[in-house]
Amino acid sequence: MSRKIDIDPITRIEGHLAVSLEVESGEVVNARSSGEMFRGFEMILKGRDPLDAQQITQRICGVCPVSHGTASILAQDEAYGITPPENGRLARNIILAANYIQSHLIHFYQLSALDFVDIAAITSYSGNDPMLNSLKDWVKAQAKSNTIFPAAPFLPRFEGTYIEDKEINILAIKHYLEAIEMRALAHKMGAVFGAKLPHSTTLVPGGVTEKITAKKIAVCRDILKKLTAFIENAYIMDVIEVASYFPEYFESGKGCGNFLAYGVFKESGQSSDTFFPSGALINGKISDLDAGMIYEDIKYSMYSGDSGLKPEKGRTNPSPDKEGAYSWLKAPRYNGHVMEVGPLARVLVAYNRKSNPSLNKAVDGLLEKFNAGPEVLVSTLGRHAARALEAKLIAERCAAWIEELKPDRPTFKDFKIPEKGRGVGLTEAPRGALGHWINIKDYRIDNYQCVVPTTWNCSPRDDRGKPGPVEQALTGTLIKDKDNPIEATRIVRSFDPCIACAVH
Repeated sequence: MSRKIDIDPITRIEGHLAVSLEVESGEVVNARSSGEMFRGFEMILKGRDPLDAQQITQRICGVCPVSHGTASILAQDEAYGITPPENGRLARNIILAANYIQSHLIHFYQLSALDFVDIAAITSYSGNDPMLNSLKDWVKAQAKSNTIFPAAPFLPRFEGTYIEDKEINILAIKHYLEAIEMRALAHKMGAVFGAKLPHSTTLVPGGVTEKITAKKIAVCRDILKKLTAFIENAYIMDVIEVASYFPEYFESGKGCGNFLAYGVFKESGQSSDTFFPSGALINGKISDLDAGMIYEDIKYSMYSGDSGLKPEKGRTNPSPDKEGAYSWLKAPRYNGHVMEVGPLARVLVAYNRKSNPSLNKAVDGLLEKFNAGPEVLVSTLGRHAARALEAKLIAERCAAWIEELKPDRPTFKDFKIPEKGRGVGLTEAPRGALGHWINIKDYRIDNYQCVVPTTWNCSPRDDRGKPGPVEQALTGTLIKDKDNPIEATRIVRSFDPCIACAVH
């Protein structure tokens, strides 16, 4: 006899996501992932000045606005036929790197760590750390109150198994608090050349508008050292600690097993020359990216019109009462394949391409700590491990980009908006492959489409009935307690969903 479990909403993610599970004998046999909101950014952009695009699309998300701004200006770079000068390319990389670091830190500590760390351990803390004592007093006071959500965002929570070692919990909680400060520092670093974050005002076609000075370089260098130290001495070590207590999560949440990456962090003026390479890893075989293979199905999505359209011809026609539809997300596919995107996809594509020896060495070094091969990365814990490793690699590479900046050299190349034109901006947000498609007519935006990381990962079924990556990752999961399905939420959060982006 099957039983239905609805988790609505999934908490500690960005946006409104519901998951419906069909469970038989304690095992998930069917899963549905539903984005429960509609925003209509693509409709807002139609008819506007193309230069509005990078500012409006940054408002799709407050966590990864730089990625949307970057995708937009890359699409416009192509439409206008321009390539930024070296300082512009480097400044873009640094702003985006800062955004990656803050996003990865908040995902692990503020959104996911509480699935494994026992926050209740703070009530027995007896040390002298002011931050921890303040948190202990606050949690105790909130727990005694009659509020609906005592001690939010920590409680209430699903009951389940958490780390039992008090000292490990206390250290992780300390890092939780420090990560908030580190996130603020990362924002500050990005704002040195982005003017403000979130929602940078300096990202423009042709480069960036901020000047490069020796003082700004020194500020970035100093902040990055602090961020790098936290990543190496806290973030990576905490992920390893979680893995040691929950090794079974190297076997759960495997998903579709296919991975897509667009490439990110340009190393030169060549679009294919990126720090993390592009590629498609399908059934264990790596191949070059072909953007022409991307399309979106809408059979089970709350949109009307033709299904299977390529993004440059895509349409956004909301249909909330559409029969059979259960999500405001479309279903992107790559040559018919369901594809996972994100840090795990970037790491695996790069690892299989063998284009970056230092990355392969770093992956092998991490796997040695787990005493396992690369196949364990395709899992719930593997996503966390890949994200932490990526943060370290980006921080290390960012240090070189900072040193390559040349004070008082140009950061921007001028341009003219054509009467008509097309452009595609393919990049990677912290959560995965991100593409913006722009069509200009009569100097205005005629059509604008975004295919966003969580649209890939949390997609509903496609026209052939194939479940999306999160739906596949949930299938086969063992749920010990139907009233506390923590196993399912751990899997979902490992993808770092951003439904606000996905339903843009």
